This record gives sequence, structure tokens and C-alpha cells, in this order.
Amino acid sequence: MADASKPPLEILLCAPRGFCAGVDRAIQIVELALQRFGAPVYVRHEIVHNRYVVDGLREKGAVFVEELDEIPDDGQPVVFSAHGVPKSVPEDARAREMFFLDATCPLVSKVHKEAQIHFKRDREIVLIGHAGHPEVIGTMGQLPDGSVTLIETVADARAFTPKNPEQLAFITQTTLSVDDTSAIVKVLTERFPAITAPHKEDICYATTNRQEAVKRIAGDVDAMIVVGAPNSSNSQRLREVAEREGCAVSVLIQRASDIDWSQLGDIRRVGVTAGASAPEILVEEVIDAFAARYAVSVEVVRNAEETIAFNLPRELRLPAAE
Repeated sequence: MADASKPPLEILLCAPRGFCAGVDRAIQIVELALQRFGAPVYVRHEIVHNRYVVDGLREKGAVFVEELDEIPDDGQPVVFSAHGVPKSVPEDARAREMFFLDATCPLVSKVHKEAQIHFKRDREIVLIGHAGHPEVIGTMGQLPDGSVTLIETVADARAFTPKNPEQLAFITQTTLSVDDTSAIVKVLTERFPAITAPHKEDICYATTNRQEAVKRIAGDVDAMIVVGAPNSSNSQRLREVAEREGCAVSVLIQRASDIDWSQLGDIRRVGVTAGASAPEILVEEVIDAFAARYAVSVEVVRNAEETIAFNLPRELRLPAAE
């Protein structure tokens, strides 16, 4: 029975939302490494861009660093984050005889392999992505300096001058806005008809599904709450997608305690989703926070089913040594 003392609120809960297969795999790698090898397990960069997840792993014994130089030579494993690393990082780890586990998302590794194939075929490579993002740093770092040109905007695509338009290829960061990327690709393909595109879109299935789910409801809600970290590319894109689709208030929060209730105003229907590195418990927190203030009803709006799972590294699939 509805609480007559509270105003009614309908929550449209996007599905799919939250963890993708690459994030699930990366977190499992750290947790299994802790179980098998004991603490500490060192992790280069945040394993995924979510403070709640990182803090939880830290409590279990993970130690987060930005560079291998910060890790003592104690024989404990080091894990590379889901975003991928430049080729120099595993090379350095091998030179120092470190035991490392690579948690790079397999879909990011696919982009790395594409870049290497283009390079071997003497193609000039364009990477569509955001400067400074760890995934972009990792992808550009697969090849010698100067081998990859980063394009962030349509304006960049219009201004770009290749050495040879007949020997040109593009790859993309996996967590971009589908619409923004399409606009950049359109400019590149119109200007350079011979440009080689990926065999399959580089933007990952989870990024696409979560953006499409937001598009489906953004025009029908008074506000959209995106649960995710400010340094999470895919979470930022979800907020932008909702805004672009006409949602009057679209906000990115890390926890329910971050909600600015005055910003929401007089709402009757709100959408809720989560970036690919945000755990479901944080979504539940948000729903509970609304339920404390409103008489809520929750409707799940499903856009796609996700059944993808990625294999763990071989080192963690082998039986533990006696």
C-alpha cells in the first residue's frame, strides 16, 4: 500500500546496467589472486574506475599503484587494469622478473591487435578516443611513438591530414559515445573513402547497450541518475546521452549520498542506470534513498540481454600448486 504522506515517484530502471563482462573478469582476477597467492596483490592503476570497488579490494589486501617502480621485489603478483597498458609495461615487468596477471578487457586487447596489424601493413593509424584516458594511453603505447594519431572530435577529423589517404585505418576507444563516434567516422570515411574500418565495431557491446537503454527512456523522465565515477568514460557518456536525448536533469553520482535533491526539483518519474564499472549495490542504495522520500514504484526497462563472459587468465584457471 502506497504511503500517502509521500509524493509518488516512478523509477524506470535501465537494463542492462552496471558491470560488464570485462569488469567482472578484472575484479575476479584480483580476488582470485588474493585467494591463491595471499596479500598483498599489487594492481597497476585502479582495476576499474569505481571507488567503491577499489576500496573493497583494498580492504581485502590489494595495493594500488600507478607505476611498477612503486612495487617492492617481494615476489607477489601484480595485476594490470582492465583498461590495458602500453607494451612497455609488461616488458618492464618481465625484465624485473615480476609475476603479473593481465586483466585487460579482451575487447580492448582486440583493438590492440588491430593496431598492430595495421602497423605491420604500413597503414597510418587514427585512434578515435579521449586524450589521457588509460585505455587510449595503453592503445597508443602498443606501437612506436608517432605511429598513432589521436582524434577526439569532428573538428579534429576535418582538420586531419594523412600522409597517404590510400594507406589509412581507424580504431576506437571502446567506451565512447556511439553517436559522437559515428559522426567522426562519417567525416573520416567521406574525406578518405579508402580508409580501413574495424571488421567489427570497436565500441563494446556493453557501452552500446547501456547507451541505447538510456536513449529509450531519457525523453520520458524528469531526471536521469547515472551511478558511476567521474573518471569513468562510459559513465560520463551515459549522462551526456540522457542530456542529448532531452532529459532536463541528468546527473552522474558515485553514491546515493551525492544526490542533490534541490537540483531534481518537482519530479514524478526518474530514470536510473549505472556505468559498466558500478556495482548493483550502489544502484540499490539510490533506489532506497528515493524510497525514503517518495512512494516509489520501480519498472525495469530492458533493452537487451547480456550473456557474454570472458575466460580468466590461464594462471588462475590452473589448479593451485600443492
